[in-house]
Amino acid sequence: MPLPRIYILGGHQTDFAKNWTREGLEIDALLKASVEGALEQTQLEPSDLDVAHVGNFVAELFCGQGQLGGLFASIHPDFVGLPTSRHEAACASGSMAVLAATAELEAGRYQVACVSGVELMRNVDGQTAAEHLGAAMWAGHEAHDARFPWPYQFSQIADHYAERYGLKYEHLAAIAQTNFSNAKKNPNAQTRRWKFTEASFQQDDEANPVIEGRLRKQDCGQITDGSASIILATEDFAASYAQRRSLSLDALPYIQGWGHRTAPIPLEAKFALGQGQEYLFPHLRETIVDAYRRANIAGPEDMDGVETHDCFTISEYVALEHIGLTPPGEAWKAVEEETIALVGSCPVNASGGLIGCGHPVGATGVRMLLDAYKQTTGQAGDYQIENAERVMTLNIGGSLTTVAAFVVGTN
Repeated sequence: MPLPRIYILGGHQTDFAKNWTREGLEIDALLKASVEGALEQTQLEPSDLDVAHVGNFVAELFCGQGQLGGLFASIHPDFVGLPTSRHEAACASGSMAVLAATAELEAGRYQVACVSGVELMRNVDGQTAAEHLGAAMWAGHEAHDARFPWPYQFSQIADHYAERYGLKYEHLAAIAQTNFSNAKKNPNAQTRRWKFTEASFQQDDEANPVIEGRLRKQDCGQITDGSASIILATEDFAASYAQRRSLSLDALPYIQGWGHRTAPIPLEAKFALGQGQEYLFPHLRETIVDAYRRANIAGPEDMDGVETHDCFTISEYVALEHIGLTPPGEAWKAVEEETIALVGSCPVNASGGLIGCGHPVGATGVRMLLDAYKQTTGQAGDYQIENAERVMTLNIGGSLTTVAAFVVGTN
C-alpha cells in the first residue's frame, strides 16, 4: 500500500552570507528568522502548525546551547505547548528532521509540520570550527595528525577513489567552478559576491592553496551561519490550502520517494564495505536506489536536477556515479560533457551547493528540500532549471556515515 503523500507548501532560507554574531545576534534569532519567513511565504499562521522538528549538529559546542525545541517554542506565543524535537546526524541532521516529520504526518498524528535546520558557526575562529565539526567522526580514533579533520578525511576518499579509478584535479576544480558560478545567481548564497581568477581553480599554491592532501581551498565547503525552514502537510490539508489560494493541488510539490542508510562511523570500515563491490560506497547507492524505487522512477533520466552534498568537490564527484549519471569510475564524463551544468541535461547544485551557497551544517538538508520546492514550482529565479518537475536531494552526514535522499516532484 502506498504511503500518503506529504506536500511541501513552501519555506524560507536566511541569507547565508550574513555573520549573525557580528550583528550581536544569537542562534535563537537565526532560527526565528527562517521560521517566520516560512510562515510569511506560505501565508500560514503560527497556530496552523501542529508539530515542529529542528535539525542541528553541534549547537552545544558552537554556542553552548542545547534544547533547541525549546528555542522553537520561544519564537511565538502560539508555539507554547507545541510538540517539538531536535535531530542530529552531523551534516544530515536536517534530513533526519524531515524524515521524522514526514513519518508523523504519514501516521496521521498531525496535519502540518514545520521543519527547520539551523547552525551558527561563524562565532568562532576557523581552527576551532574545524575541531568542533570533527565530532562527526570517531572521536579519538580518526584524523589524529590532521589540522583540518574533514578536508583530511575527504582527501582520503579522493585517494581511495584514485587508487581504484584514477582521478584528475581538473575535474574536481571544474565542479568547484560550476558551483561557485551557480552561486552568483542565488541571492542567498554565501559566495555570491566572491571574486575569482583563473588561477583560483588550478593547482596554484597561492591562489588555491592545499588544505589537506589532494584538496585545495576551492574544493572545500564553507563555514556558514544559516537556517532554513519548510512547511510540510498532509494531502487533506494541502488540498484545502490550495483551494483557499485558488491553486491546483497538482501544482504543489510532494515528497515522492526517500532513502536513508547508515554505515559504521570509521572511514576505513566504509572502504572495507566497498571492496569487491560495483560501487565505492554500496550503502550510498542503496539509499539512492531506495529513493528511486519509492518514487517509481528508473533513475536520473527521470529527474530534472539534483541538489547533492558537495561539502568537498570529491563528495559531489563520487555522488555523480552513485546517482547513476555515469557508470562507476566515469564521473569525469558528466563533468567534461557538462551534464551537470545549469543548462545541462541534469543540472547538479543549481543553487551553488555547499561550496557556493554555503553549509550551515544542521540546515543543509532542509535547504536542499527548499530548493527542490523552488525548482519544481518555478520560483528559483536566476538559477531556475528550465521546466523542472522533479528534483532529487542527497544529504550526507560525516564521512558518508548517514546518507539520505529525497525525490520531490509535481508529476
